[in-house]
Amino acid sequence: MPEASSEIDKIDLKILNVLQQDGRVSNLKLAEAVTLSPTAVLARVQRLTRDGYILGYEARLNPLKLGAGMMVFVEVLLDRTTPNVFEAFKAAVQVHGEIMECHMVAGGFDYLLKTRMADMRAYRDFAGTVLWQLPGVRETRTYAVMEEVKSTTRLALGF
Repeated sequence: MPEASSEIDKIDLKILNVLQQDGRVSNLKLAEAVTLSPTAVLARVQRLTRDGYILGYEARLNPLKLGAGMMVFVEVLLDRTTPNVFEAFKAAVQVHGEIMECHMVAGGFDYLLKTRMADMRAYRDFAGTVLWQLPGVRETRTYAVMEEVKSTTRLALGF
C-alpha cells in the first residue's frame, strides 16, 4: 500500500474522509462536500483508487442480527518461528471466515486474531476443531469481549 505523499492534497483527504463516512455517497454530493465539479471529483476518486488509497467498498453488517454477536481476541504463540511455520499458519487462517483479522505482532506472542462467534459454545467448538489445529500453534490465550466500546475502520486524516 502506498504511503501518504505529496501526491495527495487536502481535497483528496476531504474526499477520503467523506467516503469513509459514507461509501455510498453520490458523486454529486461528494463534489458539493469538497466544492469541486462532479467531473473533477470522479477523476480524483478514480486516481485515489488506482493509486491504492481506496482499497474498496463494503457494507458494515450487524453481527448481533447475523448470529456472530460474540467477539473473541486470541493470542497465538507458535511452536517455532521459522519461515515455513509462519507461511503455513498464514495460509491456514485465510480459509476460516470466523477469523476476521490476523496480525503478526512483536512481543510475548506471535499472532493476534480477532474472531466472531455466536456464543461461547461456538467459540469452544471453533477452538477445538480449528484454532488448536492450525499449523504450528503451541499455545493460545483467549479474551472474550464483554463490551465493544469503540469499533471503527475509519482512519484519522489530518487536514
